[in-house]
Amino acid sequence: MKKKFFLYGFLFLIAALFVYYFFPEAALPANSRIDKIIVYKAKREMEVFSAGKLLKTYTISLGGEPEGDKQFQGDKRTPEGNYFIDGKNPNSVCYKNLGISYPSEQDKAEAKKLGKPAGGDIKIHGMWNGWGLVGKFHRWMDWTAGCIAVTDEEMDELYESVEEGVEIEIRP
Repeated sequence: MKKKFFLYGFLFLIAALFVYYFFPEAALPANSRIDKIIVYKAKREMEVFSAGKLLKTYTISLGGEPEGDKQFQGDKRTPEGNYFIDGKNPNSVCYKNLGISYPSEQDKAEAKKLGKPAGGDIKIHGMWNGWGLVGKFHRWMDWTAGCIAVTDEEMDELYESVEEGVEIEIRP
């Protein structure tokens, strides 16, 4: 009896993971032009807007130490504040990226008070190259060095719909 219960439980778990991985999520509307991004670190969500209208909410992963504002290079925190998209890279170490204008002058000054560099290279990006099959499972932990991560498919949507200069607000 215990063996059957274990077997059925295991099969249910495998089926649930299969459904989670392959169940399609709503796509960003075709030809969308995103003009604002808001990240809610505590909820692990990123909302994208066009002309004040919410287009889509993404589930994200953050830096390995996600609580609190980024203080200095290497602290594995994702910054908080108002920034803008300052670049697009189709050939990065992760599957595409959108650069975030961190550090601001205030970020640099705060890091300097601690006697450390502020760092940089904060991005919205897909999975590490070659790890795209991890897909949605990446959301189960915060694994970046301070960036905001989405699946490769989501990164394709964002890359096509976001231009340099778009405002990004990162909230606690």
